[in-house]
Amino acid sequence: MIEGIKVLSFTHYLQGPSCVQILADLGADVVKVESLKGAYERNWSGCDAYLNGVSVFFLQGNRNQGSLAINLKSEEARKIIYELVKSTDVVVENFRPGVMEKLGYSYEALSAINPQLIYCSCSGYGPDGPYLKRPGQDLLAQSISGLASLNGAGEPYNVGCTLVDQHGATLAALGVLAALLDRDRTGKGHRVDASLLNAALDIQMEPLGLYLNGGKLSERASTGLSTRYHEPPYGSYKTKDGYLTVSLTSFENLHKIFDPAAVDQFTRDDQLHDRVRFDKMVADQMKKKTTAEWVRVFEENNIWYAPVNEYEDMLQDPQVNHIKPFLEMDHPVAGHVKVLAHPLRYDGKTLPLRKLPPELGESTRDLLLGLGYTDQQIDELEKEGIVKTCRTDPQ
Repeated sequence: MIEGIKVLSFTHYLQGPSCVQILADLGADVVKVESLKGAYERNWSGCDAYLNGVSVFFLQGNRNQGSLAINLKSEEARKIIYELVKSTDVVVENFRPGVMEKLGYSYEALSAINPQLIYCSCSGYGPDGPYLKRPGQDLLAQSISGLASLNGAGEPYNVGCTLVDQHGATLAALGVLAALLDRDRTGKGHRVDASLLNAALDIQMEPLGLYLNGGKLSERASTGLSTRYHEPPYGSYKTKDGYLTVSLTSFENLHKIFDPAAVDQFTRDDQLHDRVRFDKMVADQMKKKTTAEWVRVFEENNIWYAPVNEYEDMLQDPQVNHIKPFLEMDHPVAGHVKVLAHPLRYDGKTLPLRKLPPELGESTRDLLLGLGYTDQQIDELEKEGIVKTCRTDPQ
């Protein structure tokens, strides 16, 4: 879909690689620029999850791209990068603010070489400001942005996945695509700044918009209510033998499915204005039946509900299986790998896997040959610790 767009990816960990993987899935020609030891995610994986020594964390976020292993601090590396930038459309980086400048790869330096360059920086808090030198990370952004204060049973609670990283990556990719579209119209390059803090705020559009305009957030409930602004029921509730999520049920329907005497202790207005106490009644009622019994009641009364799936349950869910969200690939070292696929469908079809996650340095030789280096010169650069090549044929 964006075939022919060339991307240099100076990214590591999650936000940056996830942004670039979106572009790669869409057809961009992506080269991941790595240190001689490889990007961070090659050498770390949550749950200590490795397949034959290959990091699952790396495998899930670096498909459809090549790898240039190079010592970015060397003068020869700068010459190589500057030459590549001449024919590059997009640079994406997520080093700490100031690192790319120190290395000689700032927006100013690279756009001087290629004025039509789109340069996207993914950071924790933006390119400047009082938090410039603070470590930027998903969990920290959740807390600074107020997101963690919306969750939890009484005490604040961070979300149990890296949704800020992923949302930040999507926003960064959106910014790159918008900048490319504008460049096609104007011929002008752009700098795009994406940050975890902005992503964490953006994902709170509804509650934050309400709060900024006079909306009153309730205290955090310890009953099941999962937000501080919705009418209960709105959360996951304990049944006699498990949990069910129940959402947006009218006062009248609650009167049908619960003990009327319990509901009659409240008014319709209490469902919103006394929602924490109202939710305690909901939680108490939910404990009176088994999950299966409630499912029958909810189906008969058109109540919005869902099971609270563990991952093993989710993998058996018929709708999850119907949408085919996973991509399976056979890696020469890791073996059989199963990860999330690109999440969109185009004309009803999924985007194909074009390249396996790259071996470290698998594109180095071809890129340097394309710049006019000889095999002998490349071998010498490798001996000098400036580049690393890979003898394995790329998949």
